[in-house]
Amino acid sequence: MLLRLENVNTYYGQIHILQGVSMEVHEGELVCLLGGNASGKSTTLKTILGIVRPRSGRVIFADDDVTNRPTNYRISKGMAIVPENRRLFAPMTVQENLEMGAYLNHSEARDGLDRAYELFPLLKERRRQLAGTLSGGEQQMVAIGRALMARPSIVLLDEPSLGLAPMLVKEIFTLIQDINHRAVTVLLVEQNARQALRIANQAYVLEKGRVTLAGPAERLMRDPHVVEAYLGEA
Repeated sequence: MLLRLENVNTYYGQIHILQGVSMEVHEGELVCLLGGNASGKSTTLKTILGIVRPRSGRVIFADDDVTNRPTNYRISKGMAIVPENRRLFAPMTVQENLEMGAYLNHSEARDGLDRAYELFPLLKERRRQLAGTLSGGEQQMVAIGRALMARPSIVLLDEPSLGLAPMLVKEIFTLIQDINHRAVTVLLVEQNARQALRIANQAYVLEKGRVTLAGPAERLMRDPHVVEAYLGEA
């Protein structure tokens, strides 16, 4: 087991956001977390990363109870995040943004750049271009490449298809699947349920801070509730 949440309860002030959330991510899996707006998806990622701390429950990562550990400790243990809206440093070059992904492990920077440019040949061509001048799809490539710089054991992706042109969405999901096939475990938070379920091994559905469904992605894709609520089919 690479990552496990055990009965996690996370609050913002007095507002109970995550209510007894339990989930597991095994090494090598691609797991998707589905849910609508205000379902608690982003809070789940923030709890995993240590940006917010649960009031009760545990976060176990790589056999280590990291519930009360700071974010930088978790990153040093092998977590990486591709945040919603990419959060690049617009005035910095593509290569400078990529190198930020290895700031806790400078020894990985050179190899990390080689891996990023192998995965995204376009970024090598644009390596001296300012990140803020790239298209949305290109910026997402930089964000994913940055997350991979330090050889993480798990990558957390927060709404990677958000704001992308429809023609780029399929390309991004193919890319995520390719990353997973390179022995990187992926936890994908996504509103595009159809695309996420097509590439995932396992899936969880989060509604109002509770896990309401969990199981193999292929089975959830046929679940009547998922079909009605997330896939837009009769």
